[in-house]
Amino acid sequence: MTRIKIEDIINIKSVASPTAIPNSNSVAYYVTKIREQDNDYETHLYMNDGESNHQLTYGNERISSVKFSKDGKYVFFLALADKKQQVFRMRMSGGEREQITHEKDSITGFEVSNDSSRLYYNVSLEVNKIHAEKDEENEEQKDAIVEEKVESKGQQKDKKKDLPEPVVIDRMKYKFDSVGVLKEKYAEVKAIDLDTLDVESYLSADMINYNVKAAGHSFVIFTSDENDNPDFNFSASLFIKEGDNLKEIPTSEGYISNVKISPNENYIVFAEMSREFENATHPKLFVYDLKNDKKIGITDDLDRPVGGMVATDMHQSAEMEGVVWIDDTTFLFVVADYGNVNLYRGTVDGHCEAILEDTHEIYGLSANKDYAFLAISTPTKPGEIYRLDFKTNVLETLTTFNEEFVENRTLVEPESIVFNSKDGTEVHGWIMKPAEFETGKKYPLITNIHGGPHALYGNTFFHEMQVLAASGYGVLYVNPRGSHSYSQAFVDAVRGDYGGGDYEDIMAGVDHAVSNHDWVDEDNLGVTGGSYGGFMTNWIVGHTDRFKAAVTQRSISNWTSFRGVSDIGYYFTDWQIKAEFSDIEKMWHHSPIKYVNQMKTPLLILHSERDFRCPMEQAEQLFIALKYEGVKTRFVRFPEADHNLSRTGKPNLRIKRLEYLTEWFDNLLSQ
Repeated sequence: MTRIKIEDIINIKSVASPTAIPNSNSVAYYVTKIREQDNDYETHLYMNDGESNHQLTYGNERISSVKFSKDGKYVFFLALADKKQQVFRMRMSGGEREQITHEKDSITGFEVSNDSSRLYYNVSLEVNKIHAEKDEENEEQKDAIVEEKVESKGQQKDKKKDLPEPVVIDRMKYKFDSVGVLKEKYAEVKAIDLDTLDVESYLSADMINYNVKAAGHSFVIFTSDENDNPDFNFSASLFIKEGDNLKEIPTSEGYISNVKISPNENYIVFAEMSREFENATHPKLFVYDLKNDKKIGITDDLDRPVGGMVATDMHQSAEMEGVVWIDDTTFLFVVADYGNVNLYRGTVDGHCEAILEDTHEIYGLSANKDYAFLAISTPTKPGEIYRLDFKTNVLETLTTFNEEFVENRTLVEPESIVFNSKDGTEVHGWIMKPAEFETGKKYPLITNIHGGPHALYGNTFFHEMQVLAASGYGVLYVNPRGSHSYSQAFVDAVRGDYGGGDYEDIMAGVDHAVSNHDWVDEDNLGVTGGSYGGFMTNWIVGHTDRFKAAVTQRSISNWTSFRGVSDIGYYFTDWQIKAEFSDIEKMWHHSPIKYVNQMKTPLLILHSERDFRCPMEQAEQLFIALKYEGVKTRFVRFPEADHNLSRTGKPNLRIKRLEYLTEWFDNLLSQ
């Protein structure tokens, strides 16, 4: 047995996204691994037929959005063709894949009709490109003399392709992390006949962001976020289109996801995240009776969020199908509860119950009438595909891709802890002993803070935590107020109080660890975190000298500038800090950089150059301020990386990030 290493991200495979194959007890799923020689990832489709596992796709590529025809004969998926995502299909009986869409722009999603006759897909088109296409149509109607001139113009256009072009911006939503600066687009829904491959426009593009969500035999369900003020539109409406008839399904103002049609097409189920508490609102599940026009709440009394939202760093290509029907009146869904993600069963009359609860994270779900197919991870297992038998309630392991890795590594099982914060609020978290722990010996402790803040640490495998434990550190990680998987009041409590109760929750966790674990060396404490966790790391070192070393990652240091430079800043600051544009005093009060003259703890700053969520200038400001004050600091910039560096960044940079992180603590915390 050897301790886990930073480089083990290359050895761990992400097994995710189970999809039940119709008319069988087989399941398809993804396996993603790192191609070290190319410094990249590849995702392939596998199948388990109940007895063994088979690889279905090959090559240096990543596929996504796998769906099956209702008879199980064809599998459809997205893959790159000429650098654009297109839909491909492949016979399950064998044979070569076939590209069935040939759009100029990437396809962003698709659904197969229940009778397997049509496929509906979304394609986002640039506004200026549409104008150009219309111009081309007009040019084609001209006579041969004009065509010659058009050809000449076309040649001139080709010469200009390599020249830089300015980007004209008219909206506040003009950039997005991991994408960059956005060109104005609208989404069109098209339908393709799966026999003839003829394509037609199903929902014509007219500056409305259509997204097809589900398809029955004769109708399609889609969302649209049409609004007179798109910069402040954070909602989508749900519609049914059958022929020329259009009907809106009543929903609260907010987001709609996980829309699924019952097999008999009498009901739809969907998750709704209202704006009651803005982005802190619990997603809830509803059933809509199509025949009786009746909306039924499923999780109204649960006081837990539908879905996962667990912070981790090893789930690649994890497409969570949050709700699945198993018969005409029964469906399955997942709920985050006290650090776990568990499996629930619901019925169209409004009943729901937990059917699989454990110390685990369910991060993938599909099912048929006999089995649920689940992707499950635990703190000491990266994740595999499992099958739950509804009759016996037996959970069977179907894949063992990470078995050898687990068997040959010393992995630390976290201990769940519960304690009270300064104001009496109950807080939940975990503490890990160092790998190869020796009784009677003192160890430094590192507190690791999650992002969000409306995410959660959970009972799942977290490579970074295991690396810190393998490096000889105890690790403390808690879910302060603002974290999901607890009550609505708890998740909402952080808004308008950043650095208040949440800070007290984390410090109470440190007090609990020191008081209840005699192996913790209270003179050798470290702290780190990313995004909101980076904000909190900055805040902590500006409000206490208790920590000997700190590492802030993709952090926020200044809310006054954040609101104008982040892709979400102009509304996130309103929602979370509860400070409008003119309320400079409140934004400055909650800004860690305000307290830079109180910062004495050596601080390493890790930040991605393409981070549009917490832009680079947040790190730059903090670094200069610390250097100006004479504080020990270092600034590491990661090129070609965005806000998701630790999760989906280039493999070599993910490794470098952890090397800088552990080296900083190794040099400043004595062991």
